[in-house]
Amino acid sequence: MTMHEFPIHYVEPVFRPPSEANSLILPVTNGCSWNKCTFCEMYTDPQKKFRARDEDEVLEEIRKCGERLIVQRVFLADGDAMILPTKRLLRILEAIREHLPDVHRVTSYCLPRNLKRKSVAELKELHDAGLHMLYVGAESGDDEVLRRVNKGETYESTKDALLKIGEAGIKRSVMILNGLGGKSLSDQHAINSAKLMNDTQPEFLSTLVVSFPQGMERYREQFPDFEPLDQHELFLEAQKLLENLELDHTIFRSDHASNYLVLKGTLGRDKERMLEQVRTAINTPERARLRPEWMRGL
Repeated sequence: MTMHEFPIHYVEPVFRPPSEANSLILPVTNGCSWNKCTFCEMYTDPQKKFRARDEDEVLEEIRKCGERLIVQRVFLADGDAMILPTKRLLRILEAIREHLPDVHRVTSYCLPRNLKRKSVAELKELHDAGLHMLYVGAESGDDEVLRRVNKGETYESTKDALLKIGEAGIKRSVMILNGLGGKSLSDQHAINSAKLMNDTQPEFLSTLVVSFPQGMERYREQFPDFEPLDQHELFLEAQKLLENLELDHTIFRSDHASNYLVLKGTLGRDKERMLEQVRTAINTPERARLRPEWMRGL
């Protein structure tokens, strides 16, 4: 099959979480409905202006995929499929179940703000129809950091969404951005992010290092005194986050390409082991098997 015959129409660039590398990417929206976070450049190109894709077009693409592909996992793109009405999402999930019977996992990004109008009962319906997990970019649990980066969320709004998702039986994969608060807000960023995780106990937690491939000008519009953390300071912040995490059964990953130090484990079982890895990186970085600068990226 040539790319011209591929049954899905994509508007580039297309993004997905690292763990969805083997999934069929199915766009149900284009772009991000918020798209104001100053640290995010994913959907800033003009062709990525937000819109919901035509439902009939999406359903037809699912049908064609069923004729041509064997699919086991589906990721609903772009930035926040959960903004769609529950009934429309249910029709998409029903079509996946009908035309792609081998699919055992459907996932999506999720902005907390998009769950305010969805009840736990609606989310349970989506779970029962096949929605397995939602990726929530919390970024921080600190309200000042969230305000400075124009996230459009608060500690409470993110907490409410995560608890609602969990109550519905949908797994939650949460991302925190290491370095997002710069030097001045590093401590409160780490401490309050840990508190948000402790209050919600997500199934998965990952940390990425904030980076600015197109420069910091946009970021500093609302955060003019932002000073990025150097490698040593990033490790100190990661240590503070880990020290304050009190999680029971959360799978933790710090293995994204942006990270200098790869950490993998389950919290709290592996907390002390991972803290020891971070302490090694702080005190004797030459022994820490760090990712070299040239290997880091988005």
